[in-house]
Amino acid sequence: MHAFLALLRKDLVLHFSNRRAVLMSVAAPILIAAFFGSLFGGSGNKPAHVPVAITDLDRSDLSQKLVAALRADPSLAVSELPADEAQAQVRAGKLRAAIELPKGFATQAGRAIFGGQNKPEVGLVYDPSQAMALPLVRGLLTQHAMALVAQQTFGANSPVLKDAREQVAADTQLPAAQRQDLLQMFDSINRVQAQTAAPAASASASAALSGPSFSPPFSTRETEASARPELHYNSYAHSFAGMGVQFILMMGVDIGVGLLLLRRQGLWLRLRAAPLSRATLLGSRMASCALIALLVFAAIYAVAIAAFGVRVEGSWLGFVAVLLAFSALTSSFGLLIAALGKTPEATRGLAILATLLMVMLGGAWVPSFVFPEWLQTLSMFVPTRWAVDGLDAMTWRAQGLQAALMPVAVMLGFTLLFGALALARFKWEE
Repeated sequence: MHAFLALLRKDLVLHFSNRRAVLMSVAAPILIAAFFGSLFGGSGNKPAHVPVAITDLDRSDLSQKLVAALRADPSLAVSELPADEAQAQVRAGKLRAAIELPKGFATQAGRAIFGGQNKPEVGLVYDPSQAMALPLVRGLLTQHAMALVAQQTFGANSPVLKDAREQVAADTQLPAAQRQDLLQMFDSINRVQAQTAAPAASASASAALSGPSFSPPFSTRETEASARPELHYNSYAHSFAGMGVQFILMMGVDIGVGLLLLRRQGLWLRLRAAPLSRATLLGSRMASCALIALLVFAAIYAVAIAAFGVRVEGSWLGFVAVLLAFSALTSSFGLLIAALGKTPEATRGLAILATLLMVMLGGAWVPSFVFPEWLQTLSMFVPTRWAVDGLDAMTWRAQGLQAALMPVAVMLGFTLLFGALALARFKWEE
């Protein structure tokens, strides 16, 4: 038992003597838990503004009020754009959805609120990779449209109310009891409007709208955003991009940890005795890591193309450029983590924290539109966000070479920054 306790004490002392490794093992779960808690409830943060565009082809008083109501909604960030430009931005991933209000929307919506057949058709083009935003946009559009159409319909001296009564009276598909109830409601509203002011009439109408006899005063035509009509969203394309980025970053960290183990064995001191500069030794390590990362990512995408139907629908040149830039980024990131971690044990803890945070902020796990607004802005300063966006643009989004230029430039900039910091901080002796 004495020997057992001595060995136990030895292991505890060795583990806790590396303060950096202990700190990372505690900080990583705390920060990641705080990250997810802030997204899904946490301290009661309001949902981030979902960027959408709206095109008003009706230009009526009702449609303008609807646009203003959507603009004022805290869950949306609405911009008015022409239909073609709005759909192009949805295809590029800059917007989650584009709404198109058709001509005649106001006239048809007022008559269709009682279940009429000739409902206006509102176009909804949405980003299929983040389709969780579609129910939110559809629900808010219905909510605001119902409120405004009801206000217009039940206002004093409203011609829509008269037309709606005539439409209900002539609709033979409605059950007789339901038709009679609706006609009595119209007659009651007319009597109230004759006796009271318009605000009271609007209040009576709003109370009547809570009944189950009404339906949304429009229908929707929902379309996936695609550069070509024959293309359909392949969820595997985004999954392989996100998971490839994550595990190749981890591979780069493993190479950095291997570098520290070689240093612990004294190999780097022996190499320094040769006429080789510091930049040559570390640069060769970065180059080999980048080449390995490129080959691994190419193998991952080869499987994705052969077995899961992933296709490079955009520019092949842009796709290769994104892979090359990310491979270079991986090598400099692994070396930087090794330089900051200083020991293999601490580097592993730091690597877990840094890699997981970069992957999460990059949108590989959780769609970035669910982030708080400040976090969406912060994610633009994370290189993995540009890597995932660049790979998405070259695969299922079917974007041209120009869509790869900015992600490549940003990743190369981070590569130079990480490499310079790593060269400055790397210690040749543990």
